[in-house]
Amino acid sequence: MEKKVLILCTGNSCRSIVAEALINAKLDGVVADSSGVKASGKVNPNAKKLLEEKGIWKDEYHSKTIDKVIDNAYDLVVTVCDNAHETCPMFPKAVKVIHISFEDPDGKGFDAFIDTYNEIEEKLLPKVKETLGV
Repeated sequence: MEKKVLILCTGNSCRSIVAEALINAKLDGVVADSSGVKASGKVNPNAKKLLEEKGIWKDEYHSKTIDKVIDNAYDLVVTVCDNAHETCPMFPKAVKVIHISFEDPDGKGFDAFIDTYNEIEEKLLPKVKETLGV
């Protein structure tokens, strides 16, 4: 049975979208969604470009607010920025919540997005696997 993960950030335009795509592409038996506590309503163009270059972009990825996913059942909620961690709502059906903060590449050059992608892949994916036991 697949494990469900929610990646929560402030704007849901960069870090959480990248984390969602990486989990969906690289972790067998795990399905990820993402949302923002104050969603921007758009995916950062550099984040989309990077995911396209890596071959893991899906058109279904989009910036959405927490109310779109609050009633879903998740095995794990991951906050990837300090603001989301501090304002993370209670998920009635979430089993576990973990926090791993990543620097926001928004407003920086494309290299910053590559760095964030690599950091999420190196730090977040093993932690999700460990926490979920997959």
